Amino acid sequence: MPGSTVRKRNTSRMLGAVALAAGASLVLAACGSTKDTGASGAGGGDGTGKVGVVLPLLTSPFWQSYNDYVPKMAKSEGVDAMKTVNSNSDPSQQITDINNQLNQGVKGLVVAPLDSAAIEAGLDQAERKGVPVVAVDVAPDKGKVAMVVRANNVAYGEKACRYLGEHITSGKVVQIMGDLASVNGRDRSEAFRACVKKNFPKLKVLEIPAKWESDTAASKLDTLLNANPDIKGIYLQAGGVYLAPTLQTLKSKGMLKKAGQQGHIAIVSNDGIPQEFDAIRKGEIDATVSQPADAYAKYGMYYIKAAMQGKQFKPGPTDHDSTIVKLPSGILEDQLPAPLVTKDNVDDPGLWGNTVE
Repeated sequence: MPGSTVRKRNTSRMLGAVALAAGASLVLAACGSTKDTGASGAGGGDGTGKVGVVLPLLTSPFWQSYNDYVPKMAKSEGVDAMKTVNSNSDPSQQITDINNQLNQGVKGLVVAPLDSAAIEAGLDQAERKGVPVVAVDVAPDKGKVAMVVRANNVAYGEKACRYLGEHITSGKVVQIMGDLASVNGRDRSEAFRACVKKNFPKLKVLEIPAKWESDTAASKLDTLLNANPDIKGIYLQAGGVYLAPTLQTLKSKGMLKKAGQQGHIAIVSNDGIPQEFDAIRKGEIDATVSQPADAYAKYGMYYIKAAMQGKQFKPGPTDHDSTIVKLPSGILEDQLPAPLVTKDNVDDPGLWGNTVE
């Protein structure tokens, strides 16, 4: 998701054509994983009322795409979504934004948290007013949400590890990490590290904590390459933030070699933005994990309407190729599919990154 400097943010960073006109029948069709409990005191019990949508930032192509999808998906799901609010990478501002939305009388909130811990204050405010919240992309550490809509971030790290491990027999690989105070940064980092240790012991992992900051990623990668010019692979935990500075840094050092050329550094990214797809086509990077911006918007709207109707869900498979799991905090999370994209499938029209106008 590209580049801006942020404070404690979780961004990082994919729809089935489910029509909510089917109402309760759709919810109950989710492979036995749901139940309808009636009105829960939030909204009018019929799913009507204004819905506030709070964004983490708009300096990333990923979040720009998500922002564009929100009104389209709200319309398709029958949700009366207000104009989105951009918290501009500031966790404190995000709490203020939530307060402002609540003061405007919204009946539901769809929030992409910047900080897994700090968001609790906003969630508590919403709970006191009886307003349900759906979290997108980032799971809160604490606080009440009706559902988290998020891809499996552990799988992100594992997919990156396996791709690099299968294409590099031995040597040094780098992971440019997100904010380790965030659940997304932790999941991706720990999964990549553990997978390499278990499955590819001849690889040595070097790490750059970059806090989702493009400038930090560029400067630290430059320093690391000076000391380790024999790097063979790089894992970018957020392509929207890290892709451009990584390619620029490699190019400035004469180390940006296309796939198939001698000296090529294998690169796997996360997000699925058009810029990553173009880089794959050019041979500048090798793969990315497509984080579903369109599905985040679609199911954010789907679940907030369900929550405003008082519907609840249980762990289990859904009817849209995902699985609802219960997190250690007790919160439910719908883990949406996030496919690995390589030169073999980069032109797949089903990938949201190929549909962005």
